[in-house]
Amino acid sequence: MTSIKILTMPGCAHCPEAKALAFKMKEEMPELEVEVIDVLEHPEVATKYQLMSAPGIVINDKLEWVGGVPKEEELRAKLKG
Repeated sequence: MTSIKILTMPGCAHCPEAKALAFKMKEEMPELEVEVIDVLEHPEVATKYQLMSAPGIVINDKLEWVGGVPKEEELRAKLKG
């Protein structure tokens, strides 16, 4: 099963767009596991992925994007791997 984690911070300008894109992908791929994590509430997650800016997009436990949102087709391709 493919999983995606959206690592967010309060006040992040791109985090809502990243979350929306992840849930859009979930509509296309019902087996996709989506998790949204506020790294201020869970600083251990930021440490684990060495996150320096939000949003962070983690696919199958690997940090793939930081500080912005990929194009829809880039994310789709990465998820389908």
